[in-house]
Amino acid sequence: MTPAPVPRLRADVSELPRYVPGRAAPSDLVDKLSSNENPYPPLPSVVAAMREELGRVNRYPDAKSGELVTELSAALAVPPEHVVPGTGSLGVTKDLLCAAAGDGDEVLFAWRSFEAYPMLVWATGATPVQIPLLDERHDLKAMAEAVTERTRVIIVCNPNNPTGTAVRRGELERFLDRVPDHVLVVLDEAYREFVDDTDVPDGIELYRDRPNVAVLRTFSKAYGLARLRVGYAVAHPRVAAAVRACTVPFGVSGLAQAAARASLHAGPELLERVGTLVAERARVTRALQAAGWNVPDSQANFVWLRLGSHTPAFADLCETAGVMVRPFGDEGVRITIGTPEQNDRLLKIAGEWPV
Repeated sequence: MTPAPVPRLRADVSELPRYVPGRAAPSDLVDKLSSNENPYPPLPSVVAAMREELGRVNRYPDAKSGELVTELSAALAVPPEHVVPGTGSLGVTKDLLCAAAGDGDEVLFAWRSFEAYPMLVWATGATPVQIPLLDERHDLKAMAEAVTERTRVIIVCNPNNPTGTAVRRGELERFLDRVPDHVLVVLDEAYREFVDDTDVPDGIELYRDRPNVAVLRTFSKAYGLARLRVGYAVAHPRVAAAVRACTVPFGVSGLAQAAARASLHAGPELLERVGTLVAERARVTRALQAAGWNVPDSQANFVWLRLGSHTPAFADLCETAGVMVRPFGDEGVRITIGTPEQNDRLLKIAGEWPV
């Protein structure tokens, strides 16, 4: 029997780096600290805004997210044409890379960093160039030295996922001064709201007089809207227009727009929640260090433990004891900050591990 014809696909699709999301918790008895989610549910005012929007789900959303753009523009003190919403900072990253890089180009980023970067760069046809971390932090000197004529984009994840470490103002400004003007530098600030180190710069301030700098933010983390997928880029008009041209029409749902706007209105309440998580991050860090762990200074909503070849065993032990953490090969585990009770259970497990 003659085999049925099959569609022709890209020959290299089997080599696509896979993004491996955190597994769902097998039951409510297991604490899921493996995905960088906010442990607290949306605020009542945000739920009310979504409930009102449910009556309009038969209609397409505003393709330009006009009201959300207007409110973000006011909140950030940037022109509205500089704001480009998308399906989470992940979706906006993809749109931005599609706008800036292609076959024969290079995209630089630290490694280990956000594990979706290699996949997103591959999808554009560009070549990912990974620069190893130095003491769990971006090695900006090595990144600047790696720039070639083929470099089109440099991504700086600040704070970095999964290590939580952050680049400080002076070193980042010196780095930006070294990068050629035609190379786009993307500051991925998905965890910006959790930063409490005053020497970690706000990317929005850096972008203002640097046309080759773009900033990514999201409502998934601090705002607790991970399931709705809404984020945005802030960039100068030429870059913003190119990113906007690459976005999927109607990508940001009406529910997402309504929830994001309500979250902006509930700023003080959300900041209080963020403050609780930042305080818990400090408590968890102190307790782990007291137990003998080497914990990098995290400015995100998670902490990083480098375990090397012991990584799988530690992750398995945690899950057996009712806590899911995120293992990264034979490098280490990332542990999201949860509620105090969840964090206490994690600390008990980690305290009994032979460091």
